[in-house]
Amino acid sequence: MARKGVSIALACRALSVSETCFHYSPKRDAKNELIADLLVGLTNVHNTWGFGLCFLHMRNVKGNVWNDKRVHRIYCELELNLRIKPRRRLKRDKPEELAVPEAPNLVWSMDFMADRCAI
Repeated sequence: MARKGVSIALACRALSVSETCFHYSPKRDAKNELIADLLVGLTNVHNTWGFGLCFLHMRNVKGNVWNDKRVHRIYCELELNLRIKPRRRLKRDKPEELAVPEAPNLVWSMDFMADRCAI
């Protein structure tokens, strides 16, 4: 705009950007700083607490009524996420191999398809 001497409106139309988007500047809220300080303090004291416990403590004990999405966004920006530990696999013993009979008629077995008393 400064080099070509074009107005803001014309430049925004040329780039397909709305003027409100051009003029927008995000407001840094002081509450975000307070939330960040509380989250850092909680995670330093209780290092095993994840987001859920921190948020419940802030809501129920401290009495703050902030939106959980807002608190979670700040929690992630501070990189306080805990590592999700993978479950350990159970070690299972290998089953013993079935015995193979050496000759016929050494092992007998029955197969029940139905079991009913008929009168």
